[in-house]
Amino acid sequence: MNAGRPSGLRLPWWWIAGATLLLLVTVIAGAMIGPASISPWGIISSTLSRIPFLNVESSLDTRADDIVWQIRMPRVVLGVLVGSMLSVAGSAYQGVFRNPLADPYLLGAGAGAGLGATLAIAYGPDASGWFIDPLPLAAFIGAIVGVALAYVLGYTVRSGRTAVTLILAGVAVAAFLTALQTFLQQRESDTLREVYGWILGSLTTAGWSEVRLVLPYVVGCSVVLVAFRRLLDVMSVGDSEASTLGLHPSRIRLLLIGFATLGTAAVVAVSGLIGFVGIIVPHTVRLMTSASYRVIVPLSLLIGGSFLVLADIVARTVQSPTEIPIGVVTALVGAPFFAVVLRRSKGIVS
Repeated sequence: MNAGRPSGLRLPWWWIAGATLLLLVTVIAGAMIGPASISPWGIISSTLSRIPFLNVESSLDTRADDIVWQIRMPRVVLGVLVGSMLSVAGSAYQGVFRNPLADPYLLGAGAGAGLGATLAIAYGPDASGWFIDPLPLAAFIGAIVGVALAYVLGYTVRSGRTAVTLILAGVAVAAFLTALQTFLQQRESDTLREVYGWILGSLTTAGWSEVRLVLPYVVGCSVVLVAFRRLLDVMSVGDSEASTLGLHPSRIRLLLIGFATLGTAAVVAVSGLIGFVGIIVPHTVRLMTSASYRVIVPLSLLIGGSFLVLADIVARTVQSPTEIPIGVVTALVGAPFFAVVLRRSKGIVS
């Protein structure tokens, strides 16, 4: 399989319309489903009533309105932001590394975030009265540091600044950071449950503060990745070919990885390590539409949000009234998907 050769460079409007409609439907479903039954029109009317000058009256009473806007909708919106960012970052990584199995955690972002979160949980002070929760901050810093270490290591290797060198550097850094995290967990065994709860990912504690925290990162990084999606098509044919077109592959790679990592670090900081989203969604879009990243990147942005909201619905209803970590749901879907793609893909790493 050669994911680098674009076929069908234009994005048909009906794909955008369909992906947008799917996102709207999943958002309404996510706000509807729960212990208290709320109708689709109740969700829609309540939403329209909050838009100025429409003069639409909500059909929900005060209690139902509070359930929707204080409990369910923040969780749904955060799910959209996390899923969209992981998916569009995954598509960028796949284009940069010319590998449809690459994901946003490839260069150590996940391992760095896990180590940062472990340090905050095991050794962090009581933050109940703090203005900023140190756990997301530590995870965010850890993710950035992990990718930075991988990039520095990859650039110091004498063989050159190639995609394969960066991947190997990321594997080495991730292994080292994971070893440190395991060592800390063994020393502070009383924190194991909380650490693993964070690692498996969750939207349980989602609120509007978390949405406001990650929104600028998701919007900014997504805009850049979508704007530069044409360069991913050029990068996917190889560094030599890109250089002959007057581009600088190492600079483009740094730019795209930088924004993809920044967005990933931001959403991981509030949701934990939700795996496989960055693989499942872009590759599904590739199979359904086109191998061109002009198509894959924007559709991954829309469909990724829908996918994670649906996964969250499953996570909070399959064993109701208890919840299972959302990372378990995505892994149950993603691991078999990964295996099938791996069996069908030969020579995917150039």
